[in-house]
Amino acid sequence: MKFTLSWLKTYLDTDADLATITKKLTDLGLEVEGVEDKAQSLKPFVVGYVVEAKQHPNADRLRVCQVDTGKGILQVVCGAPNARTGLKGVFAPVGTHVPGTGLDLKAGNIRGEASNGMLCSARELGLGQDHDGIIELPEDAPVGASFVEYRGLGDPVIEIKITPDRADCLGVYGVARDLSSAGLGKLKPLNESHVKGTFKSPISWKIDESAKASVPYVAGRYFKGVKNGPSPQWLQDRLTSIGLRPISALVDITNFVTFDLCRPLHVFDADKVKGDVVMRQARQGETIQALDGKTYTLEPGIIVIADENGPEAIGGVMGGEVSGCSDATTNVFLEVALFDSVMVAKTGRKLGILSDARYRFERGLDPQSATWGVDVATRLILELCGGEVSEVTSAGTLPTALRDIVYRPSRVAFLGGVDVATDRQRQILVDLGFKVSEPGQDSWLVTVPSFRADVEGEADIVEEVMRVHGFDHIPATSLPRLGAMPPVAVTLTQKRVQQTKRLLAVRGLNETVTFSFMPSNVAAMFAGSNALVPLANPISADLDVMRPSILGNLLMAAERNAARGFADLALFEVGPTYLGETAKEQILAATGLRVGSTPRHWQVKQRPLDAYDAKADAFAILSAFGVPVENLQLEAAAPAHYHPGQSAVLRLGPTILGQFGTIHPKVTQALGVKGPAVGFELFLERLPAPRAKGTARPLLNASALQPLERDFAFIVDAGVAAEKLVKAAKGADKALITDVKLFDIFVGGSLPEGKKSLALSVTLQPRDKTLTDAEIEALSAKVVAAVNKATGGELRK
Repeated sequence: MKFTLSWLKTYLDTDADLATITKKLTDLGLEVEGVEDKAQSLKPFVVGYVVEAKQHPNADRLRVCQVDTGKGILQVVCGAPNARTGLKGVFAPVGTHVPGTGLDLKAGNIRGEASNGMLCSARELGLGQDHDGIIELPEDAPVGASFVEYRGLGDPVIEIKITPDRADCLGVYGVARDLSSAGLGKLKPLNESHVKGTFKSPISWKIDESAKASVPYVAGRYFKGVKNGPSPQWLQDRLTSIGLRPISALVDITNFVTFDLCRPLHVFDADKVKGDVVMRQARQGETIQALDGKTYTLEPGIIVIADENGPEAIGGVMGGEVSGCSDATTNVFLEVALFDSVMVAKTGRKLGILSDARYRFERGLDPQSATWGVDVATRLILELCGGEVSEVTSAGTLPTALRDIVYRPSRVAFLGGVDVATDRQRQILVDLGFKVSEPGQDSWLVTVPSFRADVEGEADIVEEVMRVHGFDHIPATSLPRLGAMPPVAVTLTQKRVQQTKRLLAVRGLNETVTFSFMPSNVAAMFAGSNALVPLANPISADLDVMRPSILGNLLMAAERNAARGFADLALFEVGPTYLGETAKEQILAATGLRVGSTPRHWQVKQRPLDAYDAKADAFAILSAFGVPVENLQLEAAAPAHYHPGQSAVLRLGPTILGQFGTIHPKVTQALGVKGPAVGFELFLERLPAPRAKGTARPLLNASALQPLERDFAFIVDAGVAAEKLVKAAKGADKALITDVKLFDIFVGGSLPEGKKSLALSVTLQPRDKTLTDAEIEALSAKVVAAVNKATGGELRK
């Protein structure tokens, strides 16, 4: 929303300077986005007089002009077709920055003739789009005078940002009202007096039954004998200052009232209208050539203003070119309508039209403006174009109901945190256009003005009082402390998410962020026995279900990377997975994927990835969080998207903490992933919380005696897991046995079919004394007995 300072002061009687006004606008919530002061940018330009203009000797389209600048006569080479002897224009001396082109003028030589300055067009000065010729000033323009002072262009242009709920400030009068309520001047009354007509309008308004819900009311008038032409300079200047191009007096009036009073209007050339004008829904396939020069195809749901010839305008959005006014227009029919904001917004979006009228209608206009808007437009048309005006013709019912709200002045202190005197509150509300009565001692009855559709309840009135009184008056008050230390703001799970990301990044995996949904055919590979969670309104037809596992997204990302030459890669993501629609079935998972081979290195031979690489990643995270990995149970019960013989579930007691392994070949083949792929999934919210620790370090219980190692080889059934032997051996004597490692697996040879040999290295750490041979033998027997009992294994001899 743009306006000039002088335009604002036509409604606001104030002595406040520009800085004070702009600060107060921002304080009121009308944020100032910029101030443009043409007095500064156009300061060097002066009124020049062309003493002589003769043909350039070396160029057909150039003229050599002798220009009197008030300080002397300078030669200027000019290419404008209207450059002639006796013309007064705008002269820019050497060194001037030309705002319309962004260039700095320099003395030059054009086709052999010296040029010391420039005669300027309107576009070069940033005053319009006209560049067909240089500006021509009246004969009485004083030579050498400042062009800014002569034309009265020392008027700053203020641009403010209007929030969608403040449609009342999309007109200069509404802005002035807000400033007046804040004590920055007195609001001048708007002339809403009725202008009587002298005859009955030959054109009438009608509202079709199909349009009544979208067009509650429309009014208008017929003008005859008008004279359309250029609008007066003051009107052109105001439109130009806000970036609008003056067209003709009739069109300029409608644009001016739109920005002046937030009341969009439209005028038809009455001689081009056939019969009465009807508000109705468009018919399928109807077309209209709009004022922007484009042809639009209409459909039901769009409101059109039509006559017997068909659509003449798109309701609330844009007029039609066929019935538009021109310099030859002598009879005019005025439209002042109310349109449903939702309908206008839908129409504008459907047709791709963003007009000043649409911008205001879709935010909601003052219903009463359909009455006084007719008279405001009537006065301007009669004043600028002459003619006679008919009586008002209208259709529909004007909404007149006003909203009454019971308001308690004490709520300002309760909700706003600052005391505002009741007299001040009343004055603020009255200045803003509210009506206040006091039926009760502690409450008021406040009537909301018709132009404030955003005020719906008591809290809104409190906001209005606080906004005008000034939010700066709210005292800064610290929140009360709830204890000596503030409560923890980051949960354990949130900490673990960040720690997991850092740890996996250190291990060489790259973090990804993918959608929480995936194609249903991919999700089915990872859902197992769980039902898929479909989306009611997917963003894409192929992303129609929530992901049951992040592995599917990572595998699809791996396939895309491989197609671009990155075959060996490592990816991870920490995010939710969805095994059902309830909150309990949404699981936070840290998921990693490695594809291809290990990195090439001169010290280590490159090899294909296997399940142990995924296990190492998973165990690194678990170890970092203090999970006793030595107590984990590995079960060959991983979901179906893992290879059944190269995967496992990580269980701690009854709780499944995660799973890892080689991705099933059928899955990788279906998703186009080539080469071995291994992955893991850890459920972070299931990991046990760390035990509370004291501030002191635990006592170092180091032994002064040397540890001993004893090797055992056991023959067990081929299906027995090595983990069982390791745990059984550790449990034989927890005090002396500190470590058990599997260091060899042997199958075949002299071993019976269905058997295998597992070799364990058992570390013994004596504490009090050196172990004797007898004690060592006894402990070895305990190890053999424990393994035999747990697995049925026998010592290999």
